[in-house]
Amino acid sequence: MDKRARILIVDDEEDILEVLSYNLQKEGYDVAVAADGSSAINKANDFNPHLIILDIMMPEMDGIEVCQKLKANPKHSSTIIAFLTARSEAFTQISALDSGGDDFINKPIKPNVFKSRVNALLRRHPEFHPTETVKTNTYGKLSIDFEQFKVMVDGEDAGLAKKEFELLTLLSSKPGKVFKRSEILAKIWGNEVIVGDRTIDVHIRKLREKIGNDYIHTLKGVGYKFEF
Repeated sequence: MDKRARILIVDDEEDILEVLSYNLQKEGYDVAVAADGSSAINKANDFNPHLIILDIMMPEMDGIEVCQKLKANPKHSSTIIAFLTARSEAFTQISALDSGGDDFINKPIKPNVFKSRVNALLRRHPEFHPTETVKTNTYGKLSIDFEQFKVMVDGEDAGLAKKEFELLTLLSSKPGKVFKRSEILAKIWGNEVIVGDRTIDVHIRKLREKIGNDYIHTLKGVGYKFEF
C-alpha cells in the first residue's frame, strides 16, 4: 500500500500488544496500542486509525461495548474493526458482528497469518481499495466479469444464474469479511417474496457445485465469507 496505514491494537495482555505491534511496525504500519476499553476509545479519537484490532475479553469495558461506542461516532464510520479473541463460539461471533465489527481473528495466530489478515482487512477501507470501476476480478482459477455478468472457472463458463452471480459478487466484494445471513437476504433478495435461510443454503450449494469448494466458507450459525 502506498499510503501508511494507521492501526490501533487493543488488548489487556502486554505480551500480546508487544508481539502484534512489533510485527506490524516491521511491515511499515503506523501502530498505536491501548490496554483497556476507555483508553482505546480515547486513543482512537486522537489517532483516527484505519483499522482497530480489538480484544473482546477485557475488564470493565469489553470489546463489544468499545466497538458499539466507536461505531456510534461518525468519525469512525469507515474504520475497520476486527475482534481478537480466543473464543470461537457462534454466539460470540454473532455478538461481535452485531456490535458493528467487520471480522474477527482467533488467537493464538501465527505472525505471518496475522499480517496477511491485516493486509486483507485494510483493503476494505475506502482509502486503500481502487475507486475506478473494475470490469473483471480474478481469484486463482476463478474470474468474475462484471460487464458480461459471467463467471469463468479455469477458462470455462460456470453458467451461474442471476441470483448466484449476485451472491458471488456480494461475497467476493470483501474477501475475508463474514456476511451474516440477514445481510445476505437484505442485499440479494430485499423486499422480494419472503425467503429464509434455506434459500441461501441452496444457492450456496449450487455455487459450490459450479465454482468449486475452495472459495465460499461457512461460519456455522453466523454466515458466509469468500476466501481463496
